[in-house]
Amino acid sequence: MSTTLSSVAERPQSQRAAPPAESTVTAPQRVQSVDVLRGMTIAFMILVNDPGDWGHVFGPLDHAEWNGWTLTDLVFPTFLFLIGVSLVFSLESRRAKGNCRKTLSGHVLLRAAKIFMLGFVLVFFPRMQWHGMRFYGVLPRIAACYLLAGLWMVWVPRDLKPRVIAVVSAVVVLLVGYWAVLRWVPVPGIGVPGRDMPVVAMNQNLNDWLDRAVLGWTRHWLHTGSLFHKTRDPEGMLSTLSAAASTLLGALAGMLLRRGAGVPRMLLRLACAGALCVLLGEVWSVWMPINKNLWTPSYVLLSAGWAAVALAALSWMVDGRPLPWPRWLRAVCWPWLVYGSNAIVAYCVSAVIVKGMLYYRLTDADGDTHSLWELSYEHGFARNGSTEWTSLAFAAAFVVVCFLPNWWLWRRKWFLKI
Repeated sequence: MSTTLSSVAERPQSQRAAPPAESTVTAPQRVQSVDVLRGMTIAFMILVNDPGDWGHVFGPLDHAEWNGWTLTDLVFPTFLFLIGVSLVFSLESRRAKGNCRKTLSGHVLLRAAKIFMLGFVLVFFPRMQWHGMRFYGVLPRIAACYLLAGLWMVWVPRDLKPRVIAVVSAVVVLLVGYWAVLRWVPVPGIGVPGRDMPVVAMNQNLNDWLDRAVLGWTRHWLHTGSLFHKTRDPEGMLSTLSAAASTLLGALAGMLLRRGAGVPRMLLRLACAGALCVLLGEVWSVWMPINKNLWTPSYVLLSAGWAAVALAALSWMVDGRPLPWPRWLRAVCWPWLVYGSNAIVAYCVSAVIVKGMLYYRLTDADGDTHSLWELSYEHGFARNGSTEWTSLAFAAAFVVVCFLPNWWLWRRKWFLKI
């Protein structure tokens, strides 16, 4: 498990949070708020990704079709934001061990390559077919954002003020540059945004045009390729630059937390900065709509702002709290600490189970075939018909199933690294 994805992983054995003495957390360690929020994020990601029936899903638990946002649309950017937070602690820990910039850059490159390859393996499983491969996706985007943000954080100045200026400058360049490209660069064969079509028209924007062009290249030269929505992809190439800004905003939050996690004055600054980002995102949406599919700049600011507010609230609750923790706090935080300690493991386990259950099919007496996923839902949760509640119950049960391998790793204090 990468430290960019779990700050627990880099702790010395003596500092790692121990498994609860049958469901207790012995003590808050380091920046526990990051681990708790990461655990909440990955659990919610699994919940919204895997309902029993996509035809019956509560509105907040599904993505906005195009412009606008729901609670679900905040999940992935929050994960990227937390990668940025953890980057600060991870790189400083390695610098303290004597790693130079060249060594740190190699570390970032290698880890990004491993995350990308893991995503490739998950796409390849279980059909083991080259045709129809999707090169975009959650893990490739995590790898790209980690690579871009990680290399920038390695080479910016070490002093706090110049470092903050360098990171803020990078965020401004990425967001304003991406906004200018989407707003004014003509889309070949379609026209100029805002004149010949809406500013962020579905399938008629530069991001989607570029992804289709790349798809044509991969199909011609590599004889494979696909996009998530056939004609567009929510994790496309151009929008990855904007997504990297989400990770850099997390790095800014990490620099603030590193100065004083749990300190009210620092947390107030973090919460106020988050609220300001939410406000700026809403204001910017007047000219550039909030759109998760395109990862628009207004969406970056809005999602990072809410992530910062949530992190500040959790840090106030758990970081630096005297021992022992209140029983209610141990009970509330323990599941998320377990999930957050091996977040990528939980994500991969969920993907393997889902793809495996959808792949293997059984034939009933009428000759109809059903996947194991369909049979599990229909006979275990929707025997009297499918509803939003039965679909949600199935997803919640699946979250518990994916929790069990992480719990097993937690109890053995195994924090897997990529």
